[in-house]
Amino acid sequence: MKKLIAALLLALPLSAWSLTIDVYHTSDVHGWYYSRPAKWDKENSTRTIGGFPALSALVQADKNPKLLLDSGDTFQGTPEGTLTKGLATVTMMNHLGYSAAAVGNHDYDYSEANLREMVKQSKFPWLGANLYVKETGKAPDYVLPYKMVTAGGKRIAVIGILGEHTVTSTLPLNVKHLEFRSETAEAARWTKEVREKENPDAVLILAHNGLGAPHGMDMTAWTPTEAHASSGTLGIARASGADVVFGGHIHASLPGGYRDPVSGALLVESGSSLTHVSRVTLDFDDKTGKLKATAVELVPLWTDLTGEDQAAIAKLKVFSAQVDAEMGRRVSESAVDLGKSADGTDSPIGNWFADAMRRQSGADIAFQNTSGIRAEMKAGTITVRDVFQVMPFENTLVKLTLTGEQLRRLMADNFPNGFSKLQVSGLNVTVKKPYDDPASVTLERNGKPVADADKFSVATNNYLTTGGTGGRVFSEDAKAEDTMQPIREVLMKDIADNPVRALPAGGRIVRLD
Repeated sequence: MKKLIAALLLALPLSAWSLTIDVYHTSDVHGWYYSRPAKWDKENSTRTIGGFPALSALVQADKNPKLLLDSGDTFQGTPEGTLTKGLATVTMMNHLGYSAAAVGNHDYDYSEANLREMVKQSKFPWLGANLYVKETGKAPDYVLPYKMVTAGGKRIAVIGILGEHTVTSTLPLNVKHLEFRSETAEAARWTKEVREKENPDAVLILAHNGLGAPHGMDMTAWTPTEAHASSGTLGIARASGADVVFGGHIHASLPGGYRDPVSGALLVESGSSLTHVSRVTLDFDDKTGKLKATAVELVPLWTDLTGEDQAAIAKLKVFSAQVDAEMGRRVSESAVDLGKSADGTDSPIGNWFADAMRRQSGADIAFQNTSGIRAEMKAGTITVRDVFQVMPFENTLVKLTLTGEQLRRLMADNFPNGFSKLQVSGLNVTVKKPYDDPASVTLERNGKPVADADKFSVATNNYLTTGGTGGRVFSEDAKAEDTMQPIREVLMKDIADNPVRALPAGGRIVRLD
């Protein structure tokens, strides 16, 4: 009798059971593979959080059917990620059993050829439904527009959307032959095609873009603007009608997600650096088998709660052994902490960075894009790893000449909403409203006003001079010289020559509200 009952139970259709599928989502890992102390959390500053071993342990403990998905920017940011050119990322994602990943802008930082090699080594597909080769109008052969995956007997479509910003948010030369078509239009096109062709039980979109809601806001009280509704993940959700849209790129997190009242889609963002993971539940109706509800929880990866997968740690140690000897090498000393800006203008770390470029290049003025400075630098012994984390990108030093008039336009271009996208050395900048008007910018050098006709030698990086975000003015000097000196090596030489004894002079950028 027991065997008969068991056979009857097994013969029942899946729709007769209550089914929950858990979808784990990461984004903008940026090479942060290990757990580390949560120094930013005053109540838990010594408690360890994050990393693939913790995520692996969490996922392994989940007995529901599950998927792992990622929205891009996987490796650029730490020595383990950068020196292995993403191979460590792929190894860990293979180990955890990821189902799919969308391509992020920084996944192109070491060239398309390197990304192609990452894809070749991956046991999961990389997705990019809006990515095309300009010359042929076809998708490149290393991405798929979508992937059908199965979990708990359900067929789930996962579509990937790259950010249109990728044309300038990686080294532009690396993607100049590629076309990043409309995120919303392509999401709508492929969702329609997938629903008609595949008849999936759910449609999920991985996007390397975000919602853009104010950080820390209670999302239940948030009303999106027209700009929010037509772009980013909200625009994608409303254009496509997908069930869940997973965002990235802007390093935001949404603890409870955002339920779009127009499309009904659940919007999810999981932060960055693998300190948290979003766990989305897909609940299917007992009788019909159709998707009836979605919900999300942002789970902190506290290692004392998750544990750590020892097999994952063993795999990471192989890569760490290869880089530790070089990364641990002492470069210099700093007597002070070099931190970030408290008000969105110049910062101690940015001032030091720009000063180092100016000293080593011999230029009158130096500029560094604020977003390209990826870590603070603490007082004490400075190692190669410390400098690497401040400057993980393979940018090179470029010398050029700009006039006072061009410098005013440059600052106006890089001061949206009163926050400076540039750090500067050799120049004092005062900006008033409207911030994006060159007439609102006043410049001084060595205590003297800068006239429009004045000319100055300038040092910056090749990301900005080749079309990187905010670099329009830099491209106006046809005689710009790329020295091919890696910025990171410039920084290491400078701090070796000039150990940091005190905070660099601040107040270089003044905002008049």
